[in-house]
Amino acid sequence: MKSKTFARELLASIVVFLVALPLCMGIAIASGAPPAMGLVSGIIGGLVVGSLAGSPLQVSGPAAGLAVIVFDIIQQHGLIALPPVVLLAGLIQVAAGMMRIGQWFRAVAPAVIYGMLAGIGVLIFASQFHVMVDDAPVGSGLMNLITIPQSILKGVTPVEGTAHHLAAGIGMLTLIVLVVWNGIRPKLPTALGTLPAPLLAVGAATAAAAAFALPIQYVIVPEGVDTLISFPELSAFSLLLQPSVLGAALALACIASAESLLCASAVDKLHSGVRTDFDRELLAQGVGNMAAGIFGGLPVTGVIVRSTANVEAGSTTRVSAVLHGIWLLIMVLALPSILALIPVASLAAVLVYIGWKLVKPDVMRQLWERSRAQFAIYAITVTAIVGTNLLEGLLIGLAVSVLHLAWTFSYLEVTTETRLTGEIDITLHGAATFVRLPALANALEALPNNVEVHIHLESLRYIDHACLELISDWERQREISGGKLVMEWETMEHRSKGPNWKAA
Repeated sequence: MKSKTFARELLASIVVFLVALPLCMGIAIASGAPPAMGLVSGIIGGLVVGSLAGSPLQVSGPAAGLAVIVFDIIQQHGLIALPPVVLLAGLIQVAAGMMRIGQWFRAVAPAVIYGMLAGIGVLIFASQFHVMVDDAPVGSGLMNLITIPQSILKGVTPVEGTAHHLAAGIGMLTLIVLVVWNGIRPKLPTALGTLPAPLLAVGAATAAAAAFALPIQYVIVPEGVDTLISFPELSAFSLLLQPSVLGAALALACIASAESLLCASAVDKLHSGVRTDFDRELLAQGVGNMAAGIFGGLPVTGVIVRSTANVEAGSTTRVSAVLHGIWLLIMVLALPSILALIPVASLAAVLVYIGWKLVKPDVMRQLWERSRAQFAIYAITVTAIVGTNLLEGLLIGLAVSVLHLAWTFSYLEVTTETRLTGEIDITLHGAATFVRLPALANALEALPNNVEVHIHLESLRYIDHACLELISDWERQREISGGKLVMEWETMEHRSKGPNWKAA
């Protein structure tokens, strides 16, 4: 590698490292796990996944999108169950990558994906709002959301013997820096504008907490490799015999895979370099999760915030992603005392901000303008995730999406109008498939034999071969009985090619 290229990758890796450092710990806290587990995953995401990735510029590590499902696993089965679940999820991803089915994960309806991200955003926002005042989440996503006013009251009302108001002040300071810096950053010189907002916000909050010696909760980071890495207990693998644990591993594999591959697709739009090999990327993510399960980390996936920072910092190869993992490792091993100065409330505030950003009003507006049905799928997915949990909510969203697709390709409306001249107009709305062939046949056979019939296709999205052949046979029968059919055969033949055909 040329020295100029390496220098660019080196600078980009430092930017990514500065973005990743607070996020790795914050996501671990949001997951109900020790911050060290998030750092382990950040290191693995850089060294392991970065070296093997099919998307060279994508950065992997612990993701806010997986925090909710990891939290559920820990709450239901204990922290001891997480390593085998993550390891099994990685094995599933490796198998999927070797079977070359990475492309299939991109077939999920965008409305479901946007709904999943928004639902995750609401859950993270609701749970971390409590942590931002040094309190604990109260339970389900819906209850966390409902009890936010209680946390606000704790944050603004000092009570003797508690420090909720002090933690809330640190959280608010973090949020103010995030909002202000992201607002003015585009107007700043390039060198200054590359300073990551999360790092600046957490740095300001850490400095304020240290200056006033605030008695609030701080990050606990173990010292040394032996305390950082925790291998899974052999007895924990017996938990995989439970159907609920197996289901959690499968759900984790599917969600992590979808998030990684969608992120890789988004990263491809940010640069003009090498395109993603989705099967290789899926394989790399699987190997990374196997390593995370073995060495005691959180599940890893491709993450858009760190990946965007990588591209914007000028990276053109995988070297930057790998180097950022090395910087994380050096920080954890050489400077753990610095990490212990970071207030937990500050990291929670960063995640509150991220959760809010995941709920994108622009997406809702675009879906509403494009299709009311897609907006409904989005809204149902978000509501189901918040009302139940991530896995059940996502399954409900997928089920509604499939039902809508089935209805779209099975709905056919046949309207008949008789002109004053005696001619009959038949208009087809929807999709003419074999499922609706009996209804179409009944409508045609009910017409008189000796009149001229006009079949209009302007509102028809699709027609399959069975319905096409039915109308062709019916036309021949009408000619024999003295009737006449006026039909746009060329238009019909084009529509039989698929629902995306549009008339010239």
